[in-house]
Amino acid sequence: MLNTLTRWRYRFWPDHLLGEILSKRWTETAVPVIVLLMVGFGLSRTIPNFLSPSSLADTARQAAEIGFIGLGEALVVIVGGIDLSVGSMFALTDFCALYTLDVLNWPVVAVAAATIACGAVLGAINGFLVGYLGLRAFITTLITLIIYRSAFDLLIQRYSNQIASAFPDFPTWNFIGGGDVVGVPSIAVVYLAVAIFGHIFLTRLRPGWHITAIGGSRRSAYNSGIAVRRTIALCYVASGALTAVGALFFAARLGTVGGDIGVGLEVIVLTATVLGGITLGGGRGSVTRSAVGTLIVLLITNGLTTMNARGGFTRMALATILLVAAMIDIRWQKNRTRIISKVYVSPTYHDLPPPPTTEIGKGGPFEQNDRLRDVELIGLGRIEAPEDVILDRHDNLYAGSRHGDVIRFFAPDYTRMEIFAHIGGQPLGMAFDRKDNLFICIGGMGLYRIDPDGKVEKATDETNRSWLSVNDDSRLRLADDLDITDNGLIFFSEATIRYEMDEWPVDGLEARGNGRIICYDTNTGKTHTAVRGLKFPNGICVASDGQSILFAETFGCSIKRYWFEGPNKGRIEVVMDNLPGYPDNINLASDGNYWLALVGMRSPSLDLAWRMPAFRNRMAKRLPVDEWLFPNINTGCVVKFNEKGEILDSYWDLHGLNHPMITSMREHRGHLYLGGIANNRIGRYKLEGADPNFVQYEKRWGRLP
Repeated sequence: MLNTLTRWRYRFWPDHLLGEILSKRWTETAVPVIVLLMVGFGLSRTIPNFLSPSSLADTARQAAEIGFIGLGEALVVIVGGIDLSVGSMFALTDFCALYTLDVLNWPVVAVAAATIACGAVLGAINGFLVGYLGLRAFITTLITLIIYRSAFDLLIQRYSNQIASAFPDFPTWNFIGGGDVVGVPSIAVVYLAVAIFGHIFLTRLRPGWHITAIGGSRRSAYNSGIAVRRTIALCYVASGALTAVGALFFAARLGTVGGDIGVGLEVIVLTATVLGGITLGGGRGSVTRSAVGTLIVLLITNGLTTMNARGGFTRMALATILLVAAMIDIRWQKNRTRIISKVYVSPTYHDLPPPPTTEIGKGGPFEQNDRLRDVELIGLGRIEAPEDVILDRHDNLYAGSRHGDVIRFFAPDYTRMEIFAHIGGQPLGMAFDRKDNLFICIGGMGLYRIDPDGKVEKATDETNRSWLSVNDDSRLRLADDLDITDNGLIFFSEATIRYEMDEWPVDGLEARGNGRIICYDTNTGKTHTAVRGLKFPNGICVASDGQSILFAETFGCSIKRYWFEGPNKGRIEVVMDNLPGYPDNINLASDGNYWLALVGMRSPSLDLAWRMPAFRNRMAKRLPVDEWLFPNINTGCVVKFNEKGEILDSYWDLHGLNHPMITSMREHRGHLYLGGIANNRIGRYKLEGADPNFVQYEKRWGRLP
């Protein structure tokens, strides 16, 4: 009864979704959006007509004015700086717009150009001091705030009367201040256009990537060849220009140069920036977050004003919100990885029946022996982590190395070796096609092809996205083993969609259905997911009927068949279950049967732990990986089986001295070649009674009778 409740609890309660959701960058935007909706809903229920069309139009004008300044501030913060002078720059550029219009009587186009140029110059001063001279952004912009404000106070003392007595009547100017396009305020239309460009700039263009890179790590960006000083300076120039755009619309709307213009604006903009989820430490942020933060702050300030709150109370509320938001931002960014790691790993209930016996003298198909004790060793100490091995038609032997190379050992004695191709990732499963191209699954990279001359090409590194998955499962994380059909379909396993190559033990610890079988069509170049929800799928082998594949579920301790063609298309059946070990690669045998490698053996303690998800969860959090309960990988084992799932033969290395771990095997001309991802050698065992002329791919492609 307890096991049943545990099984139901871990099967139907999606606790792993929390970690997956928190790991997504879009959650950092979703949280401010939720806050915005809550604030809007709360104020609409408290204040009558708060969300009426006229009120929304006024809010849109104010939001866009502040939004332009917020975009500039966001740019500066993302690059790793801060600009406290935006309020004073706003006041000065507002004065510039009204002075050139009312006193100098310039045309509206010239007024707009002069205002934006003025803002750019003011921003350039900050940019030069911070970017090129390397001064601290906080103290520098605090000083320029004072200087710009003092300059504004001196100017309005002299020209405020002239500006106040002028009554310009220009249709273009009136349209800038109060016009609309199809009922939408003109400033909102302009802001939307600038925001769209800003989004494209930050996410799709190289200069935007440079800004994010500098904010993430200024030293690394410099070492990568990015012009750090110039980029930082230009961000401050852009901040000044965007502030001037907001001031231009403000001047056209109100036409005033009061002494309190821009006072406290830096607090509003900073609050909007932090509330939107833009990290004060730099390197993270978006236009959407800036816009959402601006709307939150404006709704709060307008709501407090409508409720007749005093100005001091409003500023205190904003300062408090800024302080709280900054604390949350700092703590979250500091502890984000640790928090997510605690909830992301989520083991589930996994019940395996008692394994069949392997003891000597007990009989049975898996009875242990020591037939691999005297296996011949190839490349001892000259190759590392040969997970899979394969031979070509000329009897040359190929294997992968953890250094990212494919090593070729030359026949007949395999003492001479060379690097056949350098790929860069860990080579796993391998298979030849009809044209002697070598297809390889590369952990963390995808499916690659090496032509007979050693030229490396990517076949595919993505597949179709599942709309029911929180994770972006279109990218291939751990392509594992493969085989090729007669008509050019490549079926390969992907062990997990949740973890990267170096994190695969965690997926095994979870025992969830995170794996899948993927099909790549060499004729069309298209890739699609054939089977989902598998427990660490591994070995793949095309069955003798040419319409199905056999595949191993490593942590399911089973072999299954999947039909991709024929009357049973789409059907999956179990060929073998409850194996005494964890199955890995599968390959053809010369007699029409199949070889299977058992990469590790089951143990009573691990079988018990599979039924204790909470225990495995604690183990993952408190112990290093090398101290986890793990399959016994020191005893190598290879079995032969037929399509009915009957074990025909078994080969063991009891003491694990000669070939302690076996992840793959390949029969070729009367010998069995053994690979192991934890080994520094390749094994060769002479098979009694095997066909000495059998070459797997020669026979498959019809080159042998």
